[in-house]
This record gives sequence, C-alpha cells and structure tokens, in this order.
Amino acid sequence: MELKLYNTLTKEEEPPIFVPLDPKNVRMYVCGPTVYDLAHIGNARPIIVFDVLFRLLRHVYGRSRVKYARNITDVDDKINDRAARDFPGLPLNEAIRKVTELTEKQFHDDAKALRCLPPSVEPRATDHIGEMYRLIETLIANGHAYVEQDHVLFNAASYPRYGQLARRSLDEMRAGARIDVAPYKRGSMDFVLWKPSKPGEPSWPSPGGIKVEGRPGWHIECSAMAWKHLGEHFDIHGGGIDLVFPHHENELAQSCCAFHEDRMANVWMHNGFLQVDGAKMAKSEGNFFTIRELRKSKNFGGRSWTGDLLRFAMLQTHYRQPIDWTVSLLEQSEARLEKWKNFAAERTVRVKNMSLWDSFLGALADDLNTPAAFALIDRVVDQEFGSDEDRYTVYRGLQFLGLKTKTSRTARVANSAISLIRSLGTFSENDWENLSRNILSRPQFKSGALKPESKLLSALTAISDLRQNFKLPPDASSRELEEFRKEMVNAGKPARSDFEVQVRRLIVERDEARKARNFPASDRIRDKLIKMGVVVKDSKDASGNLITTWEISR
Repeated sequence: MELKLYNTLTKEEEPPIFVPLDPKNVRMYVCGPTVYDLAHIGNARPIIVFDVLFRLLRHVYGRSRVKYARNITDVDDKINDRAARDFPGLPLNEAIRKVTELTEKQFHDDAKALRCLPPSVEPRATDHIGEMYRLIETLIANGHAYVEQDHVLFNAASYPRYGQLARRSLDEMRAGARIDVAPYKRGSMDFVLWKPSKPGEPSWPSPGGIKVEGRPGWHIECSAMAWKHLGEHFDIHGGGIDLVFPHHENELAQSCCAFHEDRMANVWMHNGFLQVDGAKMAKSEGNFFTIRELRKSKNFGGRSWTGDLLRFAMLQTHYRQPIDWTVSLLEQSEARLEKWKNFAAERTVRVKNMSLWDSFLGALADDLNTPAAFALIDRVVDQEFGSDEDRYTVYRGLQFLGLKTKTSRTARVANSAISLIRSLGTFSENDWENLSRNILSRPQFKSGALKPESKLLSALTAISDLRQNFKLPPDASSRELEEFRKEMVNAGKPARSDFEVQVRRLIVERDEARKARNFPASDRIRDKLIKMGVVVKDSKDASGNLITTWEISR
C-alpha cells in the first residue's frame, strides 16, 4: 500500500508518496499537552488525528516497527502560575508537582475516552534536562546560540533557512510577530533556549558557564525529547496548525543547527483549527469547552456526549480543514454512527469484502482522507440489503478507526446460551462433553445449510431439550462457560462448505447472465439453485444496480 502525506514544509499540491527513512523503524513525534489545565476540545483534534495515523502506519509497516512519541510538557510559566494560584500555602515546587500529576492523569483519562491508543513513548520534559543541556552547549559551541544576562538565546540570523516552515522571511516575521523586546536579545527574532529561574521555581545547573540555576525554554524541550527517542533525523513531526510558528519553526532551526542536518523530520503534518459555532474558541467568548466538560456535563446542547462520538465527529472532516464545532454536527454524527454500528452488529461471518476493505484503506492512505473513507461506508450501509461480508467489513472499519462496536448477532445468541446453561443445575465433566458432542454432531451443524444465527438458535433448542438430563452447578467454572461460549460463536462462523461455495459461484454466474440479458441461462441457474433448496431474491440498490441475496428454503 502506498501512503501519501501532505508536507507542510514542502506544500506540494499532490501529497507525495511517503517513504520512511527505515521501513523497520518508522518514527513519529507529536507535540503533547502542557499539563496545567484540562484539555479543551481543540486539543482533542491532534490527539485523534495522529492516533489514526499511528494505526495506519502500524497496519502498513507492522506494529513493532512504528514508534510514536508524544511528549508531556511539565515545566512552563503557565504551570508555575497555576500552581501558585491553586496551592498558595505550599512551596512552589510541591504545588507544581500536584498540578502536573493531576492534569496529566486527567489528560490520559480524556485520551482513553476518545479511544486513542497510548503512544509508544511519552517523555516528560523534566526527565530530559540533560539532553537539553547538551543541545544548548552544542549550539553555543557552533555559533548558533549566545549567552547574555544569564540567558541563552538562539541566533535566528545564523540559520539562513529560518522561516522555511512558515514560508516567511526574517523581515516578514519581524513585521508580523508580536516581538518580545528584551535587552539581552541581539536580534528581534532570537528566542530563549534557557533562562534563569525565579526563587522557588524549578531549576537546574545552567549551560554556557552561567553561574545561576535556570530552566529551559519551551522550544528546546521538544527538540531534546525527539532527539532522545527518535534520533537526529526522523520521519514525521505532527501537531496543530497553530504550532507552525513559532514553536515548530524554532524546533526545526535549533535541531538542524545542532546536528548539521538539512531536516529534523522529513514530513511535517498539521491539523486545522476548530471553531465553535463559527467563532474562535475562547474563554472570554463563553464558548470554551473542555473534553471532560463535553463528556460529563450538559453545557453544550443540553446533554453530554460520549468520547466515541466526539472522535467520530472529528474524523468526518479532513484533518487539514477547519471544523465548525456545533450541536448540529454532534447530533448528525450520532445518527450516522448509530446507523453504522447497527449495520455492523448484524454481521454473521468473519469474512471481509476485500474490494470495499481495500478501497477504505486506500482512502485513509491518501493523506488520511477520512471523508472519502466514510463515504464508502455510507454507500454500503445505505443499501437496502447488505451482504454478510459488507457488514463484517464495516465492523472492521469501525475498529480500525478506533470506534466502539456492538456485539454481533451470533455473539448475542451465544451469550444467551451462557445464561441458559447457568440455569440448568449440576452435571459432571462427562456430561459436559456429551452435551457438546450431542449438539455439534447434529446434521444441521455439519451440512452448512443453516445460516449462522439459525445454527445457534438450533443449538439453544438442543440445550433446552437436554436440560432434564444435564445440570450445571451455579458455581460453574468460568473456564467451562467460556469454552461453551466459544463453541457457540464458532458454530456461528461462516459455513465455508462446498455447498456454500457452489451456491455463491452459481449466484455470480446468474448475475453475469442477467447483466448480459441472457435470460434463458439465468433461468436455468435459478432452477438449479431451487433444486438445491436455495431461495434466490432479486432487487436493486438506490443506483439501480442488481442485488441478489439467497437463503435456504424452509
């Protein structure tokens, strides 16, 4: 499968084919949270988008061959301010620890509710001070950084390609930026790599011969963590579009200068903005919603929304496009998702429609084109008659996207069987074996003539017939019950018997004859199927295409 990814750095109109530096070690870094407050719904978008990409990369290259690093920023001015506000009676460092531990746990709870896989590694900034120290010392030594008034700053003018990610020159950035004027800066676009700590703040020995202790700037943290876990040059760097400048621009500059590389990451990916009812989300506007608030309160649309639904709603829009977050979007998403789940819940086989499956994955491989992938599923779900293979494919598609699924019809019947068995009373180990042998040796389980759900219903009937002879203790072992459940589910798997293979082949031949208007041949095949005990039903989908379904005559 060829994977295409749009690269913010190169901005090709047609996303190029992604070629990893090492197919056996595909590496992706995504900027994670600064743990001072609950994550808002805008923060959820990169978590979800890059989780889908992580799943896709693992599918293409293998689970063990993809490394996804998403950091935790746990040293920052905002954290210090929050700690001082919330725990005024505690020493600042102790208060900071309370804030970061609580906020990190809340973030993980939200990510889990959004059905996101844990990243391969989740480095914390404070665990990588040594790597930051070495990077800064290197930048000072090679002339890309300087020490001034106990600060270390990156010299933006020393890097000719500064501005390549944002596609702006130094002059354009000076004109458009809110420049932090400080006496220790030589150039207006220079940025802090290290700064002195205030009394009580977290602090470490400073690089560059500075005698007072200090702490790192924001940008150097991500460069250090990416270097530690992914190397000097890796495959993909992701985050929200608001991070392109200055954060990612500065990361790119300092990493390239430290390692004498042309690139930090081969591909830079950024998800679009999220607006609430057409306006930028902001606390001052009263339209600021955290992930937790949407999940557990009724402040948005008068009700709460599941993490599963929030994920689905996010994925309906292409990741690079803006999203207008509205109650209507969530309501429509809920109806659409429920329809998918109900369709997939009627699955009775474990065989995919490979044409649909390949098209679904192909859409995702085309720069994570989730709208196109969703349209393919809609086309199948909206059919009046969905094939068993279609239903199983939709089920697998839901799983692939990280969405919840409903229990299948066969599994529901199997669970009913467990409940029935629990009520039967005591019986011996030999009786258990006899029960299984009796049910599974009956003709209907061998012929392949029954549909899977009919098989299970027949099995339940057989159990009821035998309830006077066999009894299961109320404290029956979980192993015995699980074994029975497996027997029932296995009975509900597709009967890929010679009979079914022959029926499906004849159905295909008859459809081809009908399309060619060779009705005598079509009738002959239908008559042959009738003699085999098969009822053929003909219909058309919304586009007028022929649809043929079949069942065993009763």
